Amino acid sequence: MTSASVHGLLPPKGERVLVAMSGGVDSSVAAAVLVEAGCDVVGVTMKLHEDGKDIPDRPCCSLDSTSDARRVCEKLGIPHYVTNLVDRFGHDVLNDFVQEYARGRTPIPCVRCNTFTKFRDLLHKADDIDAPWLATGHYARMGALADGSDARVMLRGLDPAKDQSYFLWGIERPVLSRLVLPVGNQTKAETRDIARRFGLRTAEKPESQDICFVPDGDHVRVLSEQLGADAPALSVGPLRLVSGEVIGEHQGFARYTIGQRKGLPGGFAEPMFVVEIVPRERAVVIGPREALLGRGLEARELNWLVEPPVVGAQVQVQVRNRAAAAPATIVRLSGDVIELALDEPVHAISPGQSLVIYDGDIVLGGGVIERGMRTAPGRRLPVLAA
Repeated sequence: MTSASVHGLLPPKGERVLVAMSGGVDSSVAAAVLVEAGCDVVGVTMKLHEDGKDIPDRPCCSLDSTSDARRVCEKLGIPHYVTNLVDRFGHDVLNDFVQEYARGRTPIPCVRCNTFTKFRDLLHKADDIDAPWLATGHYARMGALADGSDARVMLRGLDPAKDQSYFLWGIERPVLSRLVLPVGNQTKAETRDIARRFGLRTAEKPESQDICFVPDGDHVRVLSEQLGADAPALSVGPLRLVSGEVIGEHQGFARYTIGQRKGLPGGFAEPMFVVEIVPRERAVVIGPREALLGRGLEARELNWLVEPPVVGAQVQVQVRNRAAAAPATIVRLSGDVIELALDEPVHAISPGQSLVIYDGDIVLGGGVIERGMRTAPGRRLPVLAA
């Protein structure tokens, strides 16, 4: 297993840090800690939605949250700026969200936002203001490999209940050398205590579990606005069992995701779940819990935060946020595609979700799940030349 030492040090005193400030308590405390450490801190809030959009008060992305970020910066005595990333966010995050659902997949827009909007576009802003460092309020940690190279790596947040490393696998590897994560070594309760100590207005601000552009949780409304109410993904199709028997109709496969139980017909001897979506047939397939178990998976759009592992390597994988890490073996690694055999079956592997690959606490990288496999792909290791 690869080992790493955790970086406890913040940037050197006096160096400039751009802090991505959402208006929530985590980014507020990240800024406060850096100010206390003597850094030259600049707060930047991303404008991701056009003015007038129906985005109520949230810990990020709303007008009220932008105001909260500004007032926190005033309290800390640091400058605050708003950067307009509406077009980029629409292209990289919102459009992808819509197209993935149209393909019968379940995307994670927060991963796309981190990959492109926060850590790519904001790094350009950091360059514009001559800031060598970029900080966020994510619950993950920075460390250095203990192999003598001192290469910077990302690790899980110290608090398992708040770890957000699952959402960060897509950032470009060079970003690690400039990234600061001031709250990753503490719990949420400790973060709020620090906010109270600084007298920050965000100290008691509640968290939101909603997608910023789906504040009411109704993603179908967003899809209908973007695709049209008569889009194939929102149209009637067959609801069938894993045996192939059609048992009824659904009102659009974009209303379902792998592992879903709510909204399915009853009358079966055991609970039924969505186990597959077949967009070319507009079909939603349901079955019992055991039909959800995957023994292997394939992912694409790979991004590595360290040197890629090799075929045969033993790793741990996470296929959804808050899922337990599962031991697995890499059986194929070819360009932008990885295939893994799972030591134990994993529940509800969903195309479009993120596969994140770990070695202990170290984030090796990740990709977008292409498919789960109900039978193990086999540990096809390379044949060694004689």
